[in-house]
Amino acid sequence: MNIGIIGCGSIAKTLVNFQLEGKMDVNLAYFYDMNIENARQLADKIGAKAINSVDELIEKSDLILESASQGAVKSVIPQVVESGVDVVIMSVGALMDDEFRCNLEKLASDNNATIYLPTGAITGIDTVKAARMGEIYEVSLTTRKPPVSLGITLDDDKEKVLFEGKASEAVEKFPKNINVSSTLSLASGINVDVKIIADPKIKNNTHEIHLKGSFGELTTITSNVSSPENPKTSMLAAFSAASLLNKLSKTIQIGS
Repeated sequence: MNIGIIGCGSIAKTLVNFQLEGKMDVNLAYFYDMNIENARQLADKIGAKAINSVDELIEKSDLILESASQGAVKSVIPQVVESGVDVVIMSVGALMDDEFRCNLEKLASDNNATIYLPTGAITGIDTVKAARMGEIYEVSLTTRKPPVSLGITLDDDKEKVLFEGKASEAVEKFPKNINVSSTLSLASGINVDVKIIADPKIKNNTHEIHLKGSFGELTTITSNVSSPENPKTSMLAAFSAASLLNKLSKTIQIGS
């Protein structure tokens, strides 16, 4: 399977390193970025090709992975699925726009394309999806990050609550930091309650999920190392993208 990648930042760089280490069961064949030099640098590392246009990327790829931005999802991904090409979306926050998501789903369905959403930087999504078969009473997410991961500085070492509200608001105010809230919302079918805390006393990006439903109760805490390329991105997000791509080529599928 030949994979095309839109957005040549930290996630794409991690995937390239995995391919160099022999950990990828698919071929990272094509790279596209608004900065063509970024695409060339990654492509050259693995003997792949930098692509000059989205049209060419769609024509050549069996599946396209987006790792650019919410804006890229809205401007490019409709064209991808309308062409019948499957897509992996990393910037899940774009799908909190209900009208856009519904239109994208219809385009994909009409053109026999599949949209994949990796679990990203949180754990427990399989359980959340299973819980939805019954009744979910409440679900919340508390995200705690070092200030640098949120692109801010604090005057002292006291933690500061930057946001409390719904996931749909969080992804607008923190588009590069809180895609996990969108994944959780889409998995649960609920616009989840989100709290974002800047904490100078921690080093890792931490996400705590609490869910109550007719099945019982779930609490998970994920403490993620930041990507060395971009402190706003957790390494686990890139790992989940690689895992999903590899899963597509497996005969035995583990998890829902």
